[in-house]
Formats: sequence, C-alpha cells, structure tokens
Amino acid sequence: MSAQNADGAARRTRVRWLIILLLFIITTINYADRATFSIAGQSASKELGLDPVAMGYILSAFAWAYVLGQIPGGILLDRFGSKKIYTIALVTWSFFTALQGLAGIFTGLGAAVALFAMRFMVGVAEAPSFPANSRIVAAWFPGSERGTASAIFNAAQYFALVAFAPLMGWLVHQFGWHSVFFVMGAVGLVAAVVFVKFVHAPTEHPAINTAEFDYIEAGGGLVRMEDKAASNGAAFTWPNVRQVLTSRMLLGVYLGQYCINVLTYFFVTWFPIYLVKERGLSILQAGFTAAAPALCGFVGGLLGGIISDRLLKKTGSLDIARKTPLLVGMLLASLIIACNYVEQEWLVIVIMAVAFFGKGVASLGWAVVADTSPKEMAGVTGGIFNTFGNIAGIVTPIVIGYIVKGTGSFDGALIFVGVHCLITIAAYFLIVGKIQRLVLKPAA
Repeated sequence: MSAQNADGAARRTRVRWLIILLLFIITTINYADRATFSIAGQSASKELGLDPVAMGYILSAFAWAYVLGQIPGGILLDRFGSKKIYTIALVTWSFFTALQGLAGIFTGLGAAVALFAMRFMVGVAEAPSFPANSRIVAAWFPGSERGTASAIFNAAQYFALVAFAPLMGWLVHQFGWHSVFFVMGAVGLVAAVVFVKFVHAPTEHPAINTAEFDYIEAGGGLVRMEDKAASNGAAFTWPNVRQVLTSRMLLGVYLGQYCINVLTYFFVTWFPIYLVKERGLSILQAGFTAAAPALCGFVGGLLGGIISDRLLKKTGSLDIARKTPLLVGMLLASLIIACNYVEQEWLVIVIMAVAFFGKGVASLGWAVVADTSPKEMAGVTGGIFNTFGNIAGIVTPIVIGYIVKGTGSFDGALIFVGVHCLITIAAYFLIVGKIQRLVLKPAA
C-alpha cells in the first residue's frame, strides 16, 4: 500500500469505486458472452438445422459447466487469490466464445454437439467469476457500502444486453451470426489486459492511501483476505463445508437465488427468441427491443443496492435492509405472467420492463453472501451459493424448450418464470431467518 497523503485522515482516496467499476465492466462482458447464442441463435438454428429442444440443450450447456465449476472455482480462489484465477478465467472464456463462431463447419447433430461443447467450456471458465466478485467486494468495501457495491457488479447482467444486444443484433444482420462470437471473444481478451493492470488487493494497490484503507478495514472490509489466500485454502474441509450446507439461513438464500435465476436465465437465453417467435419481431428489432427491459433491470439493480444500504444505515438491521427490496422487487417481477394476456407489442415490452426492474431491485443475493459467508471460506461459500443459483440455468432453458415445443407458445413458460418469483419471497421470509455472518465451529 502506497500513495499515502499527509492529510489522508481528512481526504481519503476512492480507489474502491474504480475497482467496482472495473468489476462492472468485466461482468458486463461476462453476461454478454453468455447471451451470444440467444441473439445469434435464431439465425444459427435455421442455418444449422436445430429444433427448439436442441436449442434448449445448447442454451443450457453453459450452466451445466458453470454449476459443476462453482465449488472447485471457490477452492481455487481461496487457495490462490482472486486476481490470478480471475485473469485465467477471463482469457479462457473469451477464447471459447470466439471459437463458437467456427461451429458453422458442422450441421444438425454435429453442430449441436460442437456448440454444446464450446458453451460448456465457456461455463467452466466463467465459474469463478462471481465468487471472485464477491471476494473482491468483501475485501474492498465496508459493510455499509457492500449492498451498493454488490448491486453494481450484479446489475451488469442487465447492462450487458443494454450495451451488447443492439451490437450483436446488428452484427448478425450485417455480417452473419458467426461474427458475434468473434467480436465478443476479442472484447474479452482486451478486458483481461485492463483487469491485470488495474485490479489489485487493497494492501497492494499503488493508488490507495491510509485513510481509505483504514476506513474499509474499520467498516468490516476483509482488506487482508488476498494476503492470506494460501492459508485460507486450508479452511476447506468437509466438516466446514457441511456447516455451510446445513445452515438454514444459507439454505434459504440458496433457494432464493435459484428462483431469482430462473428469471435471469429466461432473459439471457429465451427472451430474444420469444420476441422473434411469439411477437413477430425481426432479429435486428429483437436485439434493440431486448435492451429496454435490460435497461430497467440495470436501474432497478442499482436502486436496490442503494436503498438496501440506506435502510441499513437508518435501521441497523440487515433483515430490513436486504429483505424489503427483495419483497417489493419480486412482487413486481411476478407481473411477467401478465404478458400472456396482452396483444400489443409495446405493452408486452412495458410489462417486461417492470418485471426486470423488480428483478433488479430484488437481486441482493451477492450482498447477502458477503454479509453471511464465513471469513475463512468466502470463495467456497460464494461458489456453493452460485452452484444452487445456476442450477436454474440448466433447468430453465430445457424446461422452456419442452414447453414451447409441446404447447406451441410461450404462455406456460412465462407462468413457470412468474411462480418462481413468489417462491423467492417465501424462501427469504420463511426459511432464511436472521441475516448474520456464519461463524464456523471448530472441529471436535
């Protein structure tokens, strides 16, 4: 740690906000890479001869690997630190994103298998990303700012489509579906260079001063987490994992994240296809139209974090601060079912925008993980949380694929998504109980 000012006690630096900005940019690219096939898929499916069920499995391939990689990714983060593992992950997923552009050399079953395999590898590589985000936020932010910081990087999932859906739709329209994968792969590799240059641990960052460091540490920031990454890896024992897996509080959080992610994965997989197949938009129109609900989700995500932190400062209660936005947000998100009962395209987009705004407000799961994870196992606990949450990425695309093929419409799919919003409320209010940091009991 350097760049200490003589008057640092009065004027602290704000390096932590640069760190969260960079995490936001990286996570935007992360989610855009997940959504590449949802934008390019309609055009690719015609060229490659893929039916809705094959599309469902291809769209789910990412999540199969993402889920399987969560706990190993968390172990690697706790053992080797966030920066090293995150950099390797970013380079690897960008490479496999670009590689999907070559899938056109196959057709039919061969194309489906190739795309499944490459999206699977993207999922493996992205697995450590969100647990790493959570660890970095826990290290760089005091508890009173953690909701906002977590909301910022989590809101990137919506901004990804705001920023990249129009671009990807235009690329498909102008240059064909292959170009989407090549361009997004290149963007990721550039981002990796930026990440390596500017993201460091609080104890190693050249721009932070003593005042900011002390402020973060006094507020509960785990500023020396990365310094102890190697020793923290020893905290991974099966008895410790058992404590995490049997905590009623965390089990409720895990269930809530699964249900929230049903909406997330509908949005990043089937939503643009829904606009084309069910609502008759062109691929170019769908790319731009998908950006409207995404923008509302982005705004909701930021507001949810800000409101949560203000409630925490005002009441001192994590329960009130985290659960109140979740309740309001999930009630709004459940309105997605209303799209089944309207015909006007503009009204469908308005309802979707309200639903994704609500989903954004409610998306405080990563803040709750930063609040509740055992200090010795932040990476592993985040990995377990993300494992449960992203099982929805396996289930949702496949179930919706079968619903659409079996019924010929998306009506049942929207009901499936909306019901999960209500289950999220039940999970947090009936199962989680008091939100507090889990303290591991020593081995007998």
